[in-house]
Amino acid sequence: MRKPLFALNLSGNRHSSCILAVAASLTLASCTTILTNLPGVYTIDVQQGNIVDQSMIDQLRPDMNKRQVLYIMGSPMLVDFFHQKRWDYLYSAQKGGGDREQKRISLFFDKEQLIGVQGDFKPSTVPVIKTSDETTVDVPKRDLEKTMWEMITGLFGYDGTEDTPKSGKADVKPASSSDQLPL
Repeated sequence: MRKPLFALNLSGNRHSSCILAVAASLTLASCTTILTNLPGVYTIDVQQGNIVDQSMIDQLRPDMNKRQVLYIMGSPMLVDFFHQKRWDYLYSAQKGGGDREQKRISLFFDKEQLIGVQGDFKPSTVPVIKTSDETTVDVPKRDLEKTMWEMITGLFGYDGTEDTPKSGKADVKPASSSDQLPL
């Protein structure tokens, strides 16, 4: 009779296989805590979702239409098919492998008009006066004597004027009656 390739003895190896499984899982679990706490190891900042801050929420006003809200807040993270009148914005950040910070805000609409805000941010009652950091610079008109094409063609001796007349009719004299030969 042939022996199986891998023989399982369920009665005798059960205790040792349980110990082996527990030891392997503890070893793998301890590796992650050791590797995350090593000094000098760089961990990246992880940001997910829509970045939402208090200044954006302060710009929202009741009865704003969806286009105005979209301009201020950006596209929503979630638009539920069953709740089309609600836009959800989610943001989570985990800096340097530390604790994860999560923010959520929901905007409610009625007939394309903003009627409510719910979540981790509360809108302010003080009107927002947003100062612009943009400046306008008036650039004077450039006074160019020649265009770039004229300068390039001038290098080859072509100045843009032709010495020959443009039509061949200027060389032909009009015929007069005295110039005609008798028949």
